[in-house]
Amino acid sequence: MPEKFGNDERAALIMLMLADRDVPNVELDRELKVRLGKDGRDRLNDLGLLRSWTEKRRIWHRITDEGISWCMDDLAAGDPPSKSGPLSRAHFTVLKRFIQYHKRRGTLAEVIRSGADLESVIRAAYLALSVKPQDWVRLAKLRPELNGADKEEVDAVLLGMFKAGEVHLVPESNRKVLTEVDHAAAIRIGSEDKHLMAIEES
Repeated sequence: MPEKFGNDERAALIMLMLADRDVPNVELDRELKVRLGKDGRDRLNDLGLLRSWTEKRRIWHRITDEGISWCMDDLAAGDPPSKSGPLSRAHFTVLKRFIQYHKRRGTLAEVIRSGADLESVIRAAYLALSVKPQDWVRLAKLRPELNGADKEEVDAVLLGMFKAGEVHLVPESNRKVLTEVDHAAAIRIGSEDKHLMAIEES
């Protein structure tokens, strides 16, 4: 059996395993809805399951290989979260059977760590590039941070976020500062190119 942790610590490890990248604490809190306190963070770091550091006045996290191994064991053999109701326990039992099936066949890591969805990658890149909440970030700076995602695919996700009111996209008012890279990175909405984006706070 893996070492037991509180619900927040377990959730943090599992969400960081799914993200499979450096995750700022603000994203863990606001986007992934997991609040990892200092005591829990220190404990996970001391046990080698998590690596946390401060950069640009933000705390960042990255799960370690030991942390991933712990998650695999916890998913396969752990107990339901404390204070869960009957439906949650039933869902957990189904999930455990699914996990155990793939673990026996050696396919669990492939299933669990299939990669973050593109919207999550966009949000993470925006958080890394922005200085303050709802800061304006140039699409020319954002696109290179999206793990080589295709421009049309990124545009489709941005457009969906725009229509949902989750992201603001505007043109650069000073056209003289635009470079060829800015023009190439712009997203066209209607008859206008948008060069800057800001993500609405959760």
